[in-house]
Amino acid sequence: MQWASALSTHPSLEAAVDEAAAQVRSALDEPPDLALVFVSARYAGALDRLPGWLREQLPDTKVVGCTGGGIIGDGKEREDTPALSITAARLPDTAILPFHLAENLPPARSGEVEVWRERFGVQPEHEPVFVLLPDPFTCDAQQLVDGMDAAWPRCPKVGGLASGGQRIGENRLFCGERALHLGVVGVALYGDVQMDTAVAQGCRPVGPLLTVTRCERNLIYELDDRPAVEAVQAVHDALTPMERALFRRSPMFGLAMVPADPPSHGDFLIRHVMGLDPKAGVLAIGAHPEEGQRVRFHVRDAAASAEDLRQVLRKAHQRARGASPQGALLFSCLGRGERFYDTPDHDSRVFTEELGAAPLGGFFCNGELGPVHARTWMHGYTSAFGLFHPRRWS
Repeated sequence: MQWASALSTHPSLEAAVDEAAAQVRSALDEPPDLALVFVSARYAGALDRLPGWLREQLPDTKVVGCTGGGIIGDGKEREDTPALSITAARLPDTAILPFHLAENLPPARSGEVEVWRERFGVQPEHEPVFVLLPDPFTCDAQQLVDGMDAAWPRCPKVGGLASGGQRIGENRLFCGERALHLGVVGVALYGDVQMDTAVAQGCRPVGPLLTVTRCERNLIYELDDRPAVEAVQAVHDALTPMERALFRRSPMFGLAMVPADPPSHGDFLIRHVMGLDPKAGVLAIGAHPEEGQRVRFHVRDAAASAEDLRQVLRKAHQRARGASPQGALLFSCLGRGERFYDTPDHDSRVFTEELGAAPLGGFFCNGELGPVHARTWMHGYTSAFGLFHPRRWS
């Protein structure tokens, strides 16, 4: 297994393809088997010609990619300028199955898992890993990953929603020689490849652990057997002045996804607080909690996000027993980046500091896909990483 990542900011998309492709060819011992290509939507007039230019430069390479509002490649992040990145890999003894799905498949949780497996051409015993690039206007990403989790449980899935376009038809998805306007593209890999995931949701907890004691759908009526509004007020009043300002501006809600007591860092699925009705005493959140579930409020700022990222990557490093990935993909929210951290290349730089100088590419997304304790979710304000290692078969 060998990976390379290249980035070009040439104002001509054709020239950017030439430049980035030359860089990855130079870095690899042989032509790549797979190229994941992310391109700025600022090249709007030339996007449909991209697959042809890639075929000329990488004729025997399977290509999957999409547009992005910002592009990540070669350890650098470019948010407000035309850019193209190619993250390419030599994958011996590995099946590479690019796909495009335009239609909605039946809910796999209703027992139609074989329909999903036949459509994608891969079975659970293959132990596949998936990279997913949905269009946010034409694909229900959470429904997609719910179905895929049912069809391929315990198989890691990571990705991001194409960005840069403002309405239906403006994003592009790329699969082989096609430039597409809807659905989802991606790639399934199995064989001498494994993918670890690292999902940094960018928050830190505040206040005590609480228990949901009465709820309905996304509405929480009671926390710790008292009205939810009272619990929220108690959390707020116990915070420092700085934490109160963050809590009032953007309160977040963490749902523990494991039975461990107490849950630790990374055990929470972070969701927005959607609203609070003081008269009814009801808290609305962007998820459906269960009675008895442990929960905790969270806040988000640049410092909390930076520390969360380091902790998540260090845990990934520990899981890999100190081995650096051979290659990596980063799917980061449009709300992160330089405007959030007030410094360029933040998440890419932290990745290198914690995991080494592995080739890293990706883009800034309209939503990020990655697992929290065995179930795949669509996230916001998150950086989701796919970290690739060989199984050491070859």
